[in-house]
Amino acid sequence: MTEYSIFDLSLAEAGKLSIEYAEKNMPIMLRIRKEFGKSKPFRGLVVGIALHVTKETGVLVRTLAEGGAKVVIASCNPLSTQDDVAAALVSEGFMVFAKKGCTKDEYYSYLESVVKEKPDITIDDGCDLVTLIHTKYPELTKKIIGGCEETTTGVIRLHSMEKEGALKYPVVAVNDNKTKHLLDNYYGTGQSAIDGILRATNALIAGKIFVVCGYGDCGKGVAMRAKGMGANVVVTEVDPFRALSATLDGYRVMPIADAARIGDIFLTVTGGKHAIGIEHIKTMKDGVILANAGHFDIEIDVSGLEKKAKNKKRIRKFLDEYTLESGKKIYVCGEGRLVNLAAAEGHPSEVMATSFAGQVMACEFLVKNRGKLKPSVVRLPEEVDNKIAELQLEAMDVKKDSLTKEQENYLKSWKEGT
Repeated sequence: MTEYSIFDLSLAEAGKLSIEYAEKNMPIMLRIRKEFGKSKPFRGLVVGIALHVTKETGVLVRTLAEGGAKVVIASCNPLSTQDDVAAALVSEGFMVFAKKGCTKDEYYSYLESVVKEKPDITIDDGCDLVTLIHTKYPELTKKIIGGCEETTTGVIRLHSMEKEGALKYPVVAVNDNKTKHLLDNYYGTGQSAIDGILRATNALIAGKIFVVCGYGDCGKGVAMRAKGMGANVVVTEVDPFRALSATLDGYRVMPIADAARIGDIFLTVTGGKHAIGIEHIKTMKDGVILANAGHFDIEIDVSGLEKKAKNKKRIRKFLDEYTLESGKKIYVCGEGRLVNLAAAEGHPSEVMATSFAGQVMACEFLVKNRGKLKPSVVRLPEEVDNKIAELQLEAMDVKKDSLTKEQENYLKSWKEGT
């Protein structure tokens, strides 16, 4: 019997339909799957995964399995699992440990279940699986070929591990792929984060002061979408270049202490801690909406709000109302967890096709370079990244130019000038 821990196995048929729908919109994954079916690059290997268990992740799991891998997967966030997809994967024989709304203890027990299978390759989103292996099961690092990391928060943690000499096997920063950063962070988060806010609140965006905390690629995407929906966008940022970029892009830039007093909707995408603190929440207007699209639920000080609020009640499926001593009401989407997955379905399948193409190609890259890579944060070669872009262009039936031999020679030469 397949070992698993999910919400309800009877949801499997609905989950299969969702995965099939995702596959329809992820043709590059199907093309890679066909290639893997012939080459079997992961034959005899265990791939241990901690990702958001969505219909798109189901496509990834099937693709790795077609490549010969034994796949075991846990959720990487307590609120991001699509329970029907988890059930579908179990019905297909995969070991799945994921449930939407799981407790913190359950969450870590799911990661432990993945570790128990002694993976040869890890795929992580947020670095919790890598951290667990390094802190509690360091002996496993000797057999692990390498890992892949999906998101900015996880890459930040990995660089910290590398700097301290704590990282014991190579990990590919899939997040840093051009094809991941552009499509996933910018276009994906821009659309899905606002989708999550709308599903949680059904609020009108037009005419509101929409405060975006953080102006990295995710923040840029969110600001663009909010502006397109008629919002008056304000950006808060600590990085001088990003603050300058936001200003030149036409947004008002100010400290969060000032933005807190005027904003109607707030979204954090910083990758840091307490971008919105309780001291800011106290100065906010009555009825503001708070949401987070960063990986962890510490970008908004929800625990501080819990302590200061005189009352809390859930008024919609993914919306909590906090009443402060002053009588002001503050609305928090998705418990302060990443709103695009807590309250919605995450990025569109077309976006995740390029991200997960990066994941499977990174796994193949690790196997091909087994024993050659140092324990460090690794960047996927540009030619692999470009291949992903080429495949996506083909899927979209877009044709691009190519250089002539003369143009290629000119770009390689320094002798021809004015």
